[in-house]
Amino acid sequence: MKELQEAQDVHAEMIRRRGLPATARKAAEGKPVTVAFLGGSITEGAGASQRDVTSWRALTEQYLREKLDGAGRPFISVNAGVGGTDSTLGAHRLQEQVFQAAEGPVDLLFVEFSVNDGEDREESLRGMEGIVRACRRLSPATDLCFVYTAAEKNLTGIRLFNIAVHEEVAEYYDIPSVDFAAGVYRLLQAGTAEWRELAPDGVHPNDLGHALYARFMQEFLEAELPLPQKNDPAQNESVHTPAHTPAHMLTHIPAHTPSGPLMPGNYEHAHMLAVSELSWSEAFHLKQLHPDDPLMNWRYSTEHVYTEVPGAAFTFTGQGRGAGVLLLCGPDTGMLEYSINGGSFVQVNPFDDWCLQAYRPVPVLFTPLDSPGELQVTVRNTALKDTRSQGHGLRILRALVH
Repeated sequence: MKELQEAQDVHAEMIRRRGLPATARKAAEGKPVTVAFLGGSITEGAGASQRDVTSWRALTEQYLREKLDGAGRPFISVNAGVGGTDSTLGAHRLQEQVFQAAEGPVDLLFVEFSVNDGEDREESLRGMEGIVRACRRLSPATDLCFVYTAAEKNLTGIRLFNIAVHEEVAEYYDIPSVDFAAGVYRLLQAGTAEWRELAPDGVHPNDLGHALYARFMQEFLEAELPLPQKNDPAQNESVHTPAHTPAHMLTHIPAHTPSGPLMPGNYEHAHMLAVSELSWSEAFHLKQLHPDDPLMNWRYSTEHVYTEVPGAAFTFTGQGRGAGVLLLCGPDTGMLEYSINGGSFVQVNPFDDWCLQAYRPVPVLFTPLDSPGELQVTVRNTALKDTRSQGHGLRILRALVH
């Protein structure tokens, strides 16, 4: 792959929009900078030989740390990548796994869900816009950047549906985006590499693919975060605007500021409730998975409330349009049912083919209300199970409220 390493004209498509002014300002002033990465398995580091060393996220962290720490500027990074998650769950995870994990202000938030989001345009808008609006409300000074990774479905030369939907949000809120997929497509068209040489499974990059992604991101950051020379007040005044913008880095400043949401009912107020905030019957017990239990797509504590008793129930309350649960599903998962505000119980079977392989977090969103209001939710185990399941287990990692 020497050609790839030497290629000088391989670039991602980068739409700068408002750029990263707050981050650039703090970096220029020598203040501590905190960066967070919210996304799926590719952001978490899947495919890399060492997720915290050779992934695009880790390489970007290293680049920023060297750029900032090298000049005596403190740098903190938060990895909120979780495999198999989409922007809907991302919006619910934002408060706990980004802002609480950072234990302070977040200056720059990368958001990557273009591969994991499904084909439901409205749901994708709810998730991505919810992340943006929650971030603007909870941490107004935070700069955001959308990241679009590659998969075989978006290497056709035609912009993938999910990327196009995410760009609706980016355009509306003046958020910069870096399209890794467009850069990979240019590379393939040039005959410099084959996609399977960069991502053997067609989705998750190997070390070479992650290095390419990091190269794309570093080019964007070089333009957005040029550190000024000492005693150069003129450069301090325009720290986020480089002298030259490469042709592939498109600058666009929208003529308006949004006065309302793009998608009413988005997940701006989405959050997770810890199991300690639930009220459950004596048939439930606090548990953690055994170290030998297979687990995927979850790097956090596996503490959960568990029952296998039919009819065992727990309740929780909240304010919003809807609720749900984040289950820990696996080989012994059974069926559950829920009721909102005293309504009829609705049955849910969360078991799927992945349950046969390992435990993993599975979000289940309940039917929302017509308008926001008080939510009184009851979740009950049943005596029913999928024919493939080995039991009637109900394991709750978090409750979800939006």
